[in-house]
Amino acid sequence: MKLDGVTLQIFADHALAVAEGMASTLYRTAHSTFVKETEDFTTGIATPEGQTYAAPNSLGSNWFVGLDYGRAIQLIAQYEEGDICITNDPYSGNVCTHTPDIHLWKPIFHDGELISFAVGHIHNTDMGGAVPASLSRTLTEVVQEGIRITPAKLYKRGVLNTELLEILLSNVRLREQNWGDLKAQVAAMNTGANKVHEMIARFGIDGFRSGMYQLLDYSEQQTRAVIRTIPDGEYSFSDFIDEDAAVAGVPCRLACTMTIAGDGITCDFRRSDPQVSASMNMPTGGFARHTLLLIGIYHVMKTLQPDITVNTGMTRPFNCLLAQGNILNPEYPAAVGMRSLTATRLQDVLFGCLSQALPDLMPAAPAGSISIMNVMTSDPKTGRRVMAAVNPLVGGGGAMPFADGPDGSGGNAGTLKNTPVEINELEVPIRVLRYHLSPDSGGPGRWRGGLATTFEFEVFSPNTIITSRNRDRTRFRAWGVRGGQAGAPSRYTVNPDRPERLRELGNTDIVTVGPGDIIRITSSGAGGWGDPLTRPTGLVAADVAYGFVSETAAEAQYGVVIRGGEVDVDATQALRASRPAPAATHFAYGPEREAFERDLPVADYDRMVELLQTLPVSWRFFIKHRMFDSLPGMRPDVVFAELKAEYPQLQ
Repeated sequence: MKLDGVTLQIFADHALAVAEGMASTLYRTAHSTFVKETEDFTTGIATPEGQTYAAPNSLGSNWFVGLDYGRAIQLIAQYEEGDICITNDPYSGNVCTHTPDIHLWKPIFHDGELISFAVGHIHNTDMGGAVPASLSRTLTEVVQEGIRITPAKLYKRGVLNTELLEILLSNVRLREQNWGDLKAQVAAMNTGANKVHEMIARFGIDGFRSGMYQLLDYSEQQTRAVIRTIPDGEYSFSDFIDEDAAVAGVPCRLACTMTIAGDGITCDFRRSDPQVSASMNMPTGGFARHTLLLIGIYHVMKTLQPDITVNTGMTRPFNCLLAQGNILNPEYPAAVGMRSLTATRLQDVLFGCLSQALPDLMPAAPAGSISIMNVMTSDPKTGRRVMAAVNPLVGGGGAMPFADGPDGSGGNAGTLKNTPVEINELEVPIRVLRYHLSPDSGGPGRWRGGLATTFEFEVFSPNTIITSRNRDRTRFRAWGVRGGQAGAPSRYTVNPDRPERLRELGNTDIVTVGPGDIIRITSSGAGGWGDPLTRPTGLVAADVAYGFVSETAAEAQYGVVIRGGEVDVDATQALRASRPAPAATHFAYGPEREAFERDLPVADYDRMVELLQTLPVSWRFFIKHRMFDSLPGMRPDVVFAELKAEYPQLQ
């Protein structure tokens, strides 16, 4: 039975309402701040094969829209009425992508036939493991990142598996919080199942069965139509994570060659670095359309076609090429907890490719650093142990060809919601001292990059552990385009205004502090778009008045002289006329990357990766670091041959 166009749209609205209802149930009943405030969760409904055909628009983290539950579903031998399944293992089924993400799926039956699944995940604040909040770039194996549950039945025929639940809750730091969030997830699954039955009653079983597959096909057709508007061609781009290890790391490169042909796109990621001995690996299982590989493109498709149907059908026009043992396709037991940092940088890489294909539509780079702040401490009055996520610290969105980038939150982090200061101070015994936009952080341009945010708080108890996962962009900045400049780097300090107690933390993501210590974290700024000397002086003056740009920066970066709060027109015209035109390059990476690529040009980096991929996976990270010891002026083939001779076991 094939639904006509009008009925299919009605069906799509009903399916969206199911997913939104699930999300609302979860949002209103969850216990942890990271779920009920930050909204790091998903809900949806999927076909019997695990293809998600509906996901919410208004609640949750909508970057998981193309998640495929198929491999995980197949690992359960048999489904029965009342079952609810669970996993958080990144290496079983490839639906979970790091251990704090617990995924549930509930089979939905009609007259004994499995007709659909309710699906979704939440990010738990802690899943046990070596560090509070479970995640740190210091970890080197997934077994350090908390308890792992391979696909299993949490409920069997409606009966809770209490033994499995007790194993889970006995291995986390705040069992009541995890159990509360898990019950909210279960409620969402049951809400989805009930509402699917209402849809079956509305459309009939044949109409329902046909409708969910037609929705997937329709999303594919819409996506292919958008792709046909992008010029065919081959576009290459790369970007860097600051460090590939916890300390004293060397840069980690992500690279893509994007080939657009007709209504399909191939993304070749094989020039990216080998898997690393830190937790930035991204567990895709080699799946050619894994959602983590395509997050950035989802945002572009939705922007170019706002009414596109968001589901797994969007992934069908894409094919991703991966190397085994690559940072985007690691082998067990590689740590994967910080995969969100890698996914964020990968979005920047995809934006860089599409910026070349659509130069008058694509923005500059977003901030690209999402520091998720967690505090584990004790209440100084009661001694009660407390742990909570206090905020996602993100920078702004990249400047657009027609507007400034959004300040404070945008680009690849816009789905994570702000946590009000009052909630933070209620949940955790800290005092928030500052939370504001950071002046002079947005990349200069005709259109200014979005500003970074600064968050500062004081702690009151000894042995307070702060984790700030996904720290990055302290070295390699968010790039500008078409004459726009790179944004300001991020910064992380303890006691910033006390020189005798100051600690610069850089990309450190776990630190222990004591009573009276003050934590200040500033995210990175986003890139600018277009020549800063062409920015209207009125906009520069307004930025100065609002405190977004200092008078000094207005003069140095924009050539605008502000005196007494007003633009000095004559001085500004003379200053701008004396400035040289910007370099005729598409991207402005900032001085740090430009200096690095003088020491190691792109072609030499490509050759190094090609040589490393000839080695056993366990050797690649080590040999990469040895090759970096030969910078500057490394000749990859010569150095690689010397190292192979030094280690005869590689012959």
